Amino acid sequence: MIPLFKSHYSIGRSILRPNEIFEIAKESNLDKVFLVEDSLVGFLEADKESKEKDIDLAFGLRINACNKVSNDKKENESCFHKIIIFAKDGEGCKLINKIYSKAFCDNDGAIEFNNLKKFWNKDHLILAVPFYDSFIFKNTLHFCSCIPDFSFCTPVFFLENNYLPFDEIVREKVLDYCKENNYNTEETKSIFYKDREDFEAFQTYKCITNRRFKQRTLSVPNFDHLSSSEFSFESFLEHEVS
Repeated sequence: MIPLFKSHYSIGRSILRPNEIFEIAKESNLDKVFLVEDSLVGFLEADKESKEKDIDLAFGLRINACNKVSNDKKENESCFHKIIIFAKDGEGCKLINKIYSKAFCDNDGAIEFNNLKKFWNKDHLILAVPFYDSFIFKNTLHFCSCIPDFSFCTPVFFLENNYLPFDEIVREKVLDYCKENNYNTEETKSIFYKDREDFEAFQTYKCITNRRFKQRTLSVPNFDHLSSSEFSFESFLEHEVS
């Protein structure tokens, strides 16, 4: 199982700082940190920690993708879906930076597949499909019609189990899709905090960083799918043992 860390630089998504992530990795004898971020803001700090702790860094950018960005925000919400682009090396990091710039300068934070093809180099990049918020997730649970274009790459599909009520439904859909298209899957665990007891701190942080709705409180946070405390390194360790 691959631990997929996320840092506080992905605003509202994690309470872990890059130094804390690498300390966890050091304590647990991990030889590589898989860091999946929603921006590039924390990359330099993570790279510095990686070199100081002598632990390899596998950096992935989690970003919206679609076939065509529309001027209609509602239409975009129905066709945007997440992909993760991992850099294999320094050249891959440069390509990710170009992809990120193209997405946020031109297309409201989404990369169109025709543009992604122009930047793509299989020797330097890997495309992964996350378990949550992927095209399969959105098509299955939100009745969207996301249609990805993987003609230029061979994606790997991530699987997770965090005891959410829909995890098994999505897992079955992912496995069926990968079997039909001959794609590989990897068991993963998204990690946003160290221990289960940190879940309340994580919930508090999400409320503070997302105030679009005034009725959000600790007792009624009003966040979709925030009903599991399994997005922790503690849970990852237990899965590893079992």
